[in-house]
Amino acid sequence: MDRKVFEKLVERSLQRLPKKFLDALENIGIEIEAEPPQDVLDDMGIEDDGLYGLYQGTPLTEREWNYGNVLPDRITIYQGPIERDARSDEEIEEIVLDTVVHEIGHYFGFDDETLYNIEDEKFRRRGKEGKKERG
Repeated sequence: MDRKVFEKLVERSLQRLPKKFLDALENIGIEIEAEPPQDVLDDMGIEDDGLYGLYQGTPLTEREWNYGNVLPDRITIYQGPIERDARSDEEIEEIVLDTVVHEIGHYFGFDDETLYNIEDEKFRRRGKEGKKERG
């Protein structure tokens, strides 16, 4: 998939978020990279390249009264692993949306276990199975 088309999918995913969540996003950047760096995979203990996204920053729930004057939090969406795992453009769009929501969930303080439980329930409702390293 062309990079510009992929970027539009990420933008559309953000636009699909409820307004109250969009309005609460502050000092955060969303980037797209082709692949996750090997050192990131090593640090996270991921042996394959199945990392779709990564949140780097301080979640809202961990910020204290003196939090400020810091670089923006960062969400990175990795195009390559998503495209390799998807069977169609529609599935790419679905994975992008799920990944953006997952990583923004980290910004709001949700841990992986909670987010995976939410995602797994969604997959069960859709009749899907299996779990991949999602971020």
